[in-house]
Amino acid sequence: MPSPALAAVLGQIDQNLPAALDRLLALLRIPSISTDPAFKPACRQAAEWLAADLATIGFSASLRDTPGHPMVVAHAGDSGPHLLFYGHYDVQPVDPLALWDRDPFDPEIQDTPKGRVIRARGSADDKGQLMTFVEAFRAWKAVHGTLPARITVFLEGEEESGSPSLVPFMHANAAELTADLAMICDTSLYDPETPAIATMLRGLLAEEITIHAANKDLHSGMYGGLAMNPVRVLARIIASLHDDHGRVTVPGFYDGVTELSDAMRAQWQNLAFDHAAMLGDVGLSIPAGEQDRTPLEMIWSRPTCEVNGISGGYEGEGFKTVLPARASAKISFRLVGSQDPVTIRDSFRAMVQSMLPADCQVTYIDRSGSPASQMTISDPAFEKARAALSDEWPKPAAYVGCGGSIPIAGYFKSVLGMDAMLIGFGKDDDQIHSPNEKYDVSSFHKGIRSWARILHRLTDAG
Repeated sequence: MPSPALAAVLGQIDQNLPAALDRLLALLRIPSISTDPAFKPACRQAAEWLAADLATIGFSASLRDTPGHPMVVAHAGDSGPHLLFYGHYDVQPVDPLALWDRDPFDPEIQDTPKGRVIRARGSADDKGQLMTFVEAFRAWKAVHGTLPARITVFLEGEEESGSPSLVPFMHANAAELTADLAMICDTSLYDPETPAIATMLRGLLAEEITIHAANKDLHSGMYGGLAMNPVRVLARIIASLHDDHGRVTVPGFYDGVTELSDAMRAQWQNLAFDHAAMLGDVGLSIPAGEQDRTPLEMIWSRPTCEVNGISGGYEGEGFKTVLPARASAKISFRLVGSQDPVTIRDSFRAMVQSMLPADCQVTYIDRSGSPASQMTISDPAFEKARAALSDEWPKPAAYVGCGGSIPIAGYFKSVLGMDAMLIGFGKDDDQIHSPNEKYDVSSFHKGIRSWARILHRLTDAG
């Protein structure tokens, strides 16, 4: 049974869910697409909406201009631990619009066979998620008149477009933003009944390489067999990136890769991950990674090298007998542990250079690079949060890995020197970044209740 102090907050959340949904729908109507300059006014409108809403519950909230879209920074509370809550108000573009069943910025609560959902762009990524903690603050303030901790809310508007203003802003405002712990609500449940705290996130290195051969496309009948074909060179390079057991062959690639602790490995085994179902949903059946690793290790705690796209020669309808002048590939590496993206980039490029015939050259476009992040779960706050989540959901909360990359978690550590706790309530079928994005009403409701429980546990508030 929750304490009377917490029970009153949970009751307030339940009673005011309709009003909370109305506020979320109002925010979702703002088309805050950060990557498209045409929506710059809408991004500012979303930031202003959030600052005004936070002010209604007693936060000192303001917009902070950047070279791109503004940040929202808000503060409330004057005692207890200092907790920073991060989210982003910008959203992905909606193309292809024809695949949406309704206007993506005309949100609607819909009844589906799996329950009620909030249908709109940004409902799950990340407006619905960030409003879970805002609504928890609102309920706590309504019941108790004050918050049980010093709270900083930090919302950005460029997450979906590479966050170019984020790190400079964090450096410039480090004293104001540094807290005891950061909370990031941009992740998912492990399954519909099991909440999760992501404790490790893979880093990312992305490279685009182009192999150049002749100074123009060549007739394959006249030059085939005599002239070097850059597609052939590229294919050989790509084929050499993995051995027969799925291991990446780039020299030094596994330097800095750490092994799971026995306790974490046992917890992951208890999750009974069904890799056959996951692969079966996309028409596959056989894990293709390192053959001596479990499927969960492959997607959460092991590094990868993947080819994301290839181009070269004639790619239109029909057939053209041509030797192309160039061939390109986009290659990404997911990184773990202390793997250094710069070192791996240099080693990869040296490997490519060593395989290059004398008649060929290579050029590169460096797309991005960020190291992995791993949280220090020995901090008692992690177990307190896990217990709080377990009290709200049908199954106990789990510590999980995250196959994707969320750079902000690493920036909190490298720039501000604090750990981050990644807790979110999305589901695998939320269709984030895709047409018909949705967020379950139950995720929104229980997410609000979860944050109230976490606040209670972290602050021992009665």
